Amino acid sequence: MTTLTDDTADRPISLTAPSGIDREAHHRLDEAWLAAAWSHPTTRVFVVSGGQVLIDETEDADGTRTELVMTPSFEAPPTETHRYFLGTDQDGIRYFALQKDALPGRIDQSARPAGLREAGLLLSPREAALMVHAVALENWQRLHRFCSRCGERTVIAAAGHIRRCPACGAEHYPRTDPAVIMAVTDEKDRILLGRQVHWPEGRFSTLAGFVEPGESIEQAVVREVFEEAGVKVGEVRYVASQPWPFPSSLMLGFMARATSAEIQVDGEELHEARWFSRDELRAAFETGEVLPPYGISIAARLIEIWYGERLPTRASF
Repeated sequence: MTTLTDDTADRPISLTAPSGIDREAHHRLDEAWLAAAWSHPTTRVFVVSGGQVLIDETEDADGTRTELVMTPSFEAPPTETHRYFLGTDQDGIRYFALQKDALPGRIDQSARPAGLREAGLLLSPREAALMVHAVALENWQRLHRFCSRCGERTVIAAAGHIRRCPACGAEHYPRTDPAVIMAVTDEKDRILLGRQVHWPEGRFSTLAGFVEPGESIEQAVVREVFEEAGVKVGEVRYVASQPWPFPSSLMLGFMARATSAEIQVDGEELHEARWFSRDELRAAFETGEVLPPYGISIAARLIEIWYGERLPTRASF
């Protein structure tokens, strides 16, 4: 199998680059420490709302620089209940996210709202990691306000990382759903790419699906490929993982080897699936018949492992 060039192999998967942020989970239950961290003059805060944050784009000698819009805590919008401690960087600066119903207005015309699919490719590894953490917590907090045991409204604890039920005492933790995503190749070294039912014409990517209860991740790869495309899989090799809070997944990336080539899509998740040689895929990219995956997804890197070079770039959505 073709391997990545050194230039391609050195690029980290989006949202997984070392961030220099220590989450300092041991401080989450220390209210005195959190209060002191919040009031420190170097502490920085940003607002997250509906999966979006404010980003600021400025031009300098090196091109466009994109940054999260952050403020000192004393300038942040007021909130006590939806304040999430995200961690401390190597310079000792603490970071908090505030969950609000809407992003604050900005006088600065260079600032604008952006979601993670776009901002994750533009921000520094540190700020992308902060945004991933904040968006994941916000998604969980918005969807899990009531106790699954007794139905009572829960309250936020541990700096946003626990919800407690005052009625029955249950503690609820942020949910993460494991999902497998796989680049499947056959004996001719072709890659299997599919188009989901709700995707636009021409958009193809690797197959993916959620791990079921009582199932290993390797078993999930085999099952999902057969269920969606009717292709049987033998060898399965783990590659890497990627946080994917849309709303709460952890993508587990694999390379898999098919033992059959006949395709029969399920028609529910996949509208179509095709085998591509490298030359066929390159030609389809050039004509626009096939659109490459968005660069933020681990899918693009899995395809690159097989393709042997970088995929054409495309705008985020």
